[in-house]
Amino acid sequence: MKGEIATILLAAGGALAAPSHKTARKPAAACSSAVKLDASTNVWKNYKLHPNAFFRGEVEKAVESMTDASLKEQAAKVADVGSFLWLDTIANIAKFDDAIADLPCENILGLVIYDLPGRDCAAKASNGELAYTELSKYKSEYIDPIVEKIKAQPNYAFALIIEPDSLPNLVTNADLQTCKDSKSGYEEGVAYALEQLNLPNVVMYIDAGHGGWLGWDANLDPGAEELAKVYKAAGSPSQVRGIATNIAGWNSWDESPGEFSEASDAEYNACQNEKLYLEKFGAALKTAGFPNHAIVDTGRNAVTGLREEWGNWCNVDGAGFGVRPTADTGSDLADAFVWGKPGGESDGTSDEGATRYDSFCGKPDAFKPSPEAGEWNQEYFEMLLKNADPKF
Repeated sequence: MKGEIATILLAAGGALAAPSHKTARKPAAACSSAVKLDASTNVWKNYKLHPNAFFRGEVEKAVESMTDASLKEQAAKVADVGSFLWLDTIANIAKFDDAIADLPCENILGLVIYDLPGRDCAAKASNGELAYTELSKYKSEYIDPIVEKIKAQPNYAFALIIEPDSLPNLVTNADLQTCKDSKSGYEEGVAYALEQLNLPNVVMYIDAGHGGWLGWDANLDPGAEELAKVYKAAGSPSQVRGIATNIAGWNSWDESPGEFSEASDAEYNACQNEKLYLEKFGAALKTAGFPNHAIVDTGRNAVTGLREEWGNWCNVDGAGFGVRPTADTGSDLADAFVWGKPGGESDGTSDEGATRYDSFCGKPDAFKPSPEAGEWNQEYFEMLLKNADPKF
């Protein structure tokens, strides 16, 4: 999503969803009894991230439009990769029903909770549907219906990423009027979401940006304290496992010395990859009284050295699909590598005349042309596929 290099904004690459392309799938059997997830352990050791029906449909439609036989064969395999489903509007909560239709007992459905009032207060490309004054609507028409849907499906497992970009923005963009306006709604809204979604068959990860955002020396402690403040305001919910990092991002997991290690300001950020970020921010989280395990988005981070600056977040040109979802991370702090951002969905439009145009989507290292955030970009999807590492 977004972050900040010192005072440079890295705005969101959120997913306002494209129209659904439904694909008939064989109904799957739920577990025979109610699922109880122990969030004090790594649940990804026992569950596989589900290849949700919505992304599968997008990919299968993309395959239909391809003519290169070899590329088509590779692309078809992407449909089988687990990814998170973005419930990014009130209307898109309806995607939940299709998503569980083919969810087997051994899989966990990943959902992104992403509709705070005044969403992405420091961005344009992924501003949300709710004004910052509509906290009550967020609670009653967004969070509450999701809670009811999950409660009605006790025999399925769910992993939730809670509100990308929200709390990190309060740390690094507190001087912006839009973020000042949104601060109380963000904190109360996230706390409400955590409290209400604290269900036995749910494990939650609060978004914590990435190493190029809260990883700066001056941001580590304030970032950890902000997350801990909201977590404690929610009553320290038992099903919060930790944080989600690099969501819709581009950072390497363990590249050393790091993509921006030669930058003039590198001395002020020791978190030059996401592994280092988890170690350093994790220590700050532990001190602040917050669970310090994490899931890390590797969906589009296969190629580094593409961005002119660390803060350039939009539709990075030359990117490739990264490591597939797995619990084999080599780190006790990293529960799993996941695909948080559906590769192929745009981060934001490159149309300078569009209402939601963000200048980051017009930078030299941004892919053009690109549609509105969340809409499908066929050429970008094919680029991600060609540059995938490992290859499909």
